[in-house]
Amino acid sequence: MTELKPLVLSLDAMGGDHAPEIVVKGAALAREKLPQASFLLFGDEKRLKPLVDAQPSLAGCVDIRHTDQMVKSTDKPSNALRNGRKSSMRLSIDAVKAGEADAAVSAGNTGALMAMAMFGLRTLPGIDRPAICTELPNLHGTSCMLDLGANVECDAENLVQFAVMGEVFARTVMGRDKPSIGLLNVGVEELKGRDEVKLAAQMLTETNLPVKFHGFVEGDDITRGTVDVIVTDGYTGNIALKTMEGMGTMLVSFFRDAFKSSLMAKLGYLLASGAMKRLSKRVDPRLYNGAVLLGLNGIVVKSHGGTDELGFANAIGVAADMAANGFMEKIKEDFETMRQDEKA
Repeated sequence: MTELKPLVLSLDAMGGDHAPEIVVKGAALAREKLPQASFLLFGDEKRLKPLVDAQPSLAGCVDIRHTDQMVKSTDKPSNALRNGRKSSMRLSIDAVKAGEADAAVSAGNTGALMAMAMFGLRTLPGIDRPAICTELPNLHGTSCMLDLGANVECDAENLVQFAVMGEVFARTVMGRDKPSIGLLNVGVEELKGRDEVKLAAQMLTETNLPVKFHGFVEGDDITRGTVDVIVTDGYTGNIALKTMEGMGTMLVSFFRDAFKSSLMAKLGYLLASGAMKRLSKRVDPRLYNGAVLLGLNGIVVKSHGGTDELGFANAIGVAADMAANGFMEKIKEDFETMRQDEKA
């Protein structure tokens, strides 16, 4: 039996709507699946210690690092960066920079997290801008999409870089041997779309990297599972993501209302309860929680701010998968290949 390599995860214990409770409970849930993991918890020790002591699975694997500073959800990124040097968010990122932790996870302010991570970790050589990436359900399983809001405007080079980062994410986290890549567009025809999207398609077609470029995909291809990696700018990606989340919530609400509409409907729900539970689990956003800030010189995962302990545990799982499967090494190799191609 192969011995698991020790894994240290740095957690912003004060970030999110329901912190620190869901952070500690999420770490306890994650530890059950990650026996090799230990945690650095940054936050108010008086609040954290009793929560940690109440979780038997965390015994001996948690180091609480006290700070009474935290980033609020209403803080502007510039203010958080300037005034939050000792905040739980910043210190959790600094632990990755210092080599104390393999990855950082936070459910706090997205803009502040991006600003602090970029300032503290910088981007990898060959990457101009980081991108937010997450895994999404589709008809055949899951796919990943990026960017989801970090970059409102992108040129062709940015999109190509996102494609490479997404391809490495799909290999290391999703377990795809040779992930297919699609550029989100207003049609699949070569003449359609903005100039930067068409140029990015040409660059991906001609690259010497061993990537499987499918071509253009449309909005309905996201849920069809046409490709493993969907690439777009942050403006379009964020709207697409929020639309999918809203549609999922609306459909669940429709089902609930329909099954409450009559006595026969309630009886039908009892008969179909097993199938409904499977459906609910299939679209449960907590099981896909954990958006990754790709392109940084370190692993940082953003959990949804309103999630519960199950969602936070899944965000920890994403960070653990990336660290354990050598994400940083693989992405550095691919971008080094890109730089060599450009010099040739």
